[in-house]
Amino acid sequence: MQFVAERRTKICFPFCGDLIGGSHISVLGLLSNLDRSRFDPLVVVEEPQGEIARMMRDADVDIATAGLLPAPRHGERAGLRDALGIVRASGMLARLLRERAVDIVHTNDGRTHATWALPAKRAGAKLVWHHRGAPDARGLRFIAPRIADAVISVSSFALGKAGTRIRRARVIHSPFDTDIRVDRQTMHAALLGELGCSADTRLIAFFGVLIPRKRPLLFVEAVAALRRLAPNLPVQGLVFGTPLEIDEAVVRKHAERHGVSDAIRLMGFRYPGAEWIAACDLLVVPAVDEPFGRTLIESMLVDTPIVASRSGGNIEALQEGRLGVLVAPEDPHALAVGALDLLSDKNRYAALAAAARAHALGHFGEDRHAEAVMALYDELVPSARPSNRSRGGSAPAPVPLP
Repeated sequence: MQFVAERRTKICFPFCGDLIGGSHISVLGLLSNLDRSRFDPLVVVEEPQGEIARMMRDADVDIATAGLLPAPRHGERAGLRDALGIVRASGMLARLLRERAVDIVHTNDGRTHATWALPAKRAGAKLVWHHRGAPDARGLRFIAPRIADAVISVSSFALGKAGTRIRRARVIHSPFDTDIRVDRQTMHAALLGELGCSADTRLIAFFGVLIPRKRPLLFVEAVAALRRLAPNLPVQGLVFGTPLEIDEAVVRKHAERHGVSDAIRLMGFRYPGAEWIAACDLLVVPAVDEPFGRTLIESMLVDTPIVASRSGGNIEALQEGRLGVLVAPEDPHALAVGALDLLSDKNRYAALAAAARAHALGHFGEDRHAEAVMALYDELVPSARPSNRSRGGSAPAPVPLP
């Protein structure tokens, strides 16, 4: 392949804190599929021996350290003190970007947008603002249209009306390893053994960090409702995820209050998550206004059927209910009914799982995601665009905006 440019385009992926979430997994998938003959990725972390740095080293990428940064805490809006700290740190961060000759800064969550947008501009780099939050996020509505050179959104729901005010705004769904192969029976048996449960126990799973938007307490209530609907059905509600804004003790007390302390197990964060989703009979997603949950697609890829709230990106991911069961939001009884209906109907259970997997295989591959993102990089820094593509054809078209 022949190229117009002599130098690869330098892409910086900065991160704040050291808590691993869906955005880090998505970036790892992108890094693993970037055309390294055209793009030179750099990851910037706060802790050189932290979890994020260890994860990113698997992608054979250059890693730099910025030190502890004044980013606001997760779930909190930046206040005056945060803003002053960010402004003070921006000079140092801009120097780092200039010294590394960074062409594009690709930020991937709210804290990183807030911390790195100004340094990117001060360094003369292009800013790609990857939006993974709600459509009413202040940064997306008020800051991104003024400062970002391009905005990527994980779903049409998440982008909302802000896309009409941003010249380069597009929906590019997150990347997934579509080659994953998991022996569901083996994983299921292993998990039952770990829990000390009988072979006929149904494992109902919640996956996600413990924050209000994901509704882990509503999941507990849904398990309690399922118990009332089918008192003779042995069920365990498994909560996989890191406590962030909701402590595990709060979940335990909620389970006690609803009489299901014996049926709720706190499993912590486990990676890779898809293997543990495969070990479960159902994924229940009670989240409201979820932009586009990774666990939905991971569940599709490993044949675990889904029951989710009809809210936010859940509707888009499940194709209006064609790929999973959608129920009224904020309704634990509806979640329980949806779960029991699937568990009681083997034919529907298998049909939904097969349809969901087929859809996920065709729409969420890592190579497809990388091609779409690289096409955007080419728009921002045209000098790295190849004169012809050896892979044939152009990048997949972005999802049309609403």
